[in-house]
Amino acid sequence: MKTVDVLIIGSGLAGMSLAMRLADNLKVALVTKQELLDTASAWAQGGIAAVLAGDDSAEEHVRDTHIAGAGLCKEEAVRVVVNGGRRAVEWLVEQGVPFTRDDNNHAELHLTREGGHSHRRIVHAADATGRAVQKTLVQQLKAHPNIEVLAHHVALDLITDRKLKNANQNAENRCRGAYLLDKVNNKVVTIGARFVALATGGTGKVYLYTTNPDVATGDGVAMGWRAGCRIANMEFIQFHPTCLYHPDAKSYLITEAVRGEGGILKLPSVVGKPGVRFMPAHDERAELAPRDIVARAIDYEMKKGGFDCVYLDISHQSREFILGHFPNIYEKCLSLGIDITKQAIPVVPAAHYTCGGVVTDLNGRTDVPGLYALGEVSCTGLHGANRLASNSLLECLVFSDAVVADITKQAVLPVPTLPDWDESQVTNADEEVIISHNWDELRRFMWDYVGIVRSDKRLARAMHRIELLKAEIHEYYANFKVTNDLIELRNLVQTAELIVRCAAMRKESRGLHYSLDYPEILAQAKDSVLTP
Repeated sequence: MKTVDVLIIGSGLAGMSLAMRLADNLKVALVTKQELLDTASAWAQGGIAAVLAGDDSAEEHVRDTHIAGAGLCKEEAVRVVVNGGRRAVEWLVEQGVPFTRDDNNHAELHLTREGGHSHRRIVHAADATGRAVQKTLVQQLKAHPNIEVLAHHVALDLITDRKLKNANQNAENRCRGAYLLDKVNNKVVTIGARFVALATGGTGKVYLYTTNPDVATGDGVAMGWRAGCRIANMEFIQFHPTCLYHPDAKSYLITEAVRGEGGILKLPSVVGKPGVRFMPAHDERAELAPRDIVARAIDYEMKKGGFDCVYLDISHQSREFILGHFPNIYEKCLSLGIDITKQAIPVVPAAHYTCGGVVTDLNGRTDVPGLYALGEVSCTGLHGANRLASNSLLECLVFSDAVVADITKQAVLPVPTLPDWDESQVTNADEEVIISHNWDELRRFMWDYVGIVRSDKRLARAMHRIELLKAEIHEYYANFKVTNDLIELRNLVQTAELIVRCAAMRKESRGLHYSLDYPEILAQAKDSVLTP
């Protein structure tokens, strides 16, 4: 058994920034399922929202966040995050992140604009902000003597007091650590910790089409639920409107900033007719409407016309402008035979961000003592029914700061001896194909029944299939040695159930949740909260 002060599960911006801020005073273990850059944060193209321009204000950023969140954002959470914007960006600049500078004044950061924002307030590093941030932090993180990186480890489950033998079921159910599968050595290891932080990211791989990396399998949400945490607002899955549509492009996002810099959405051209712009017919903000509106508009037009995709056109901008602002997108598309300086980009909506998750307070505390959650895995009240573009990386930074402040003011607690993982009664699996088949089935019916547009009948069909899969996976989990694929499938099915249950609770259409049976929005906004 290994013991640390803080065990951080997840290596995106939330996990990395938390580790770096804690490590000067505490011993930290950072768990990553693959390598440190294999995260959704590293894939983030757009940037970080912060009030830096003289004609902008915190009040306007707060207002934009509330409008996007469709009346469900928590006022205090929004203000805490917005007010922490400048400090978060300054911290990253201090770490050496190479943000893009203004063409006319290199002393100033260039600010772009994205959908739902009333001002230019997006700090970015060209069109690969997440990777620039992560690469900068990785160098410092690896060099820190108090941080141990556990690469190629996947968290299996949290260890709480009530899971220990002879535990008092009426006592505090404190989180004491976690079991991890060491994928290289194929064995389960036990890590004890004074504090545990979930920074595992989102749940995109529960859907057939997603902009998320393969590691986004809902692990933190599922583990938090099994440990005794409340889960809220899982029905609000943000479908990014513009994912590159090409058979050789897996999960490649076309950043919102393309529309922010003048990109136009068009229908496919038909014989004798060029592609027609369609967003003004759906919303007066056209391409700069919030993501849920743009995604539904694209979904509607694709179904109405029987199209496989629509097109995003930025070719009216100069070649120099496009290469200066979107060099990575240009190179990626060109490698697939698409010259975006001359041609429109084929795009489709794809599951992108989970606005709900493990319920926390403004210190990142969950319902389980000693357990924190931050970043996409958490539900802080910031995003409400729909996340405003580029508020996600900002939330990671602000809440990592809050968690550090909360942990460092607490007394030193001993870590009890924890039992090793017991696999004495199980054997190696003889039907691995079942896991891949179940994974594929889950992702397809979630896309069909719990996607951009839903209904009671579709949700019921999804839940029926989830119950069948849960029973099959439970039997498999009880009798065979754990593998990475089995752990992820178990978590995905649990996450899918939570999404469907939250969706079934909401008898209205609000933000990212649109129901054919309840197309109106209710006067009173309420969270969808599930309690174990």
